[in-house]
Amino acid sequence: MCIDNCLKGKRILVTGACGTVGSELVRQLLEGVYEPAEVIGIDNNESELFFLDQRYKNDRRAVFYLGDVRDRDKLVRKMQGVDVVFHAAAYKHVILCEQSPMEAVQTNIIGVQNVILAACENKVGKVIFTSSDKAVNPTNVMGTTKLMGERLMTAANVNLRNGETIFASTRFGNVLGSRGSVIPIFREQIRNGGPVTVTEKEMTRFIMSIQEAVRLVIDSASLARGGEVFITKMPVIRILDLAQVMIDEMAPQYGYQSEKIEINFIGSKPGEKMYEELMSHEETRRALELPLYFVVLPAFRGIYREIDYCPENIVSEKVAKPYISEIEPCLSRDEIRHFLHANNLLD
Repeated sequence: MCIDNCLKGKRILVTGACGTVGSELVRQLLEGVYEPAEVIGIDNNESELFFLDQRYKNDRRAVFYLGDVRDRDKLVRKMQGVDVVFHAAAYKHVILCEQSPMEAVQTNIIGVQNVILAACENKVGKVIFTSSDKAVNPTNVMGTTKLMGERLMTAANVNLRNGETIFASTRFGNVLGSRGSVIPIFREQIRNGGPVTVTEKEMTRFIMSIQEAVRLVIDSASLARGGEVFITKMPVIRILDLAQVMIDEMAPQYGYQSEKIEINFIGSKPGEKMYEELMSHEETRRALELPLYFVVLPAFRGIYREIDYCPENIVSEKVAKPYISEIEPCLSRDEIRHFLHANNLLD
């Protein structure tokens, strides 16, 4: 799918610039083909922000600030003159959000609203919110807050009376190799000779690499017309298969025989699903299919402006079934092995 470079010459702000998604966003914007005029990164992680600033200290387009999305006034100041906002700041770990739900609400819901208000005040051109498959039929705090973030973005687009700001969300699954994801956990367990802990034998997940995830987030800025949720197409794996492939590939590196490393099943964690959903059955009724995405259109349209939802390269104007990892074909172990090597996830 050919997507125009809508970021050339633009001033871009990235929240959560030190996180897995945010830092890769910064990297692709500054080192890729996008040619922005400026990239502003905001994060509340002082140490990681220092290292990020050092990495790009010779790039005059890059500037980084300590800040938190809970601080609306700071967002208002830093969005002055900004054209595009990628909102990647969030609390993402399911268990920690379960244990501290109000912290998740403060960052993942109120933080989104602060971004919206700051963008409206500064007449930002586009705001793209990075969401999660856990927002669909949520069973945990993290997913619930991400769903509210999506709904706030859609509502902002619907209710905007003055200005031309476009708000949209992009939703994707598990980013393999990201901080706190299963790959670094399995790697460390294999390094120590096992056992490797898997929750359930039949647990499935949507997966993608961080490079793919961020490229599609950037692409959605070109596609967005207002209020949509872009759902990235991606492969599905069984967590058990991933564990076994990693054992086979990595055990010899650490001096172990792969067959000697045990896999222990520990049961699902609080709020954890056996499978993940990227698009619900209800959403299929207002979804379009593009080559790389499904696009869920807003359930209610703009009150003060008409929006033409007619993207190019439509594969289908009807989506017949929900997008759920349980019913999608899973990658074989050989295909998982190829995916891991192709994305340097075993290094």
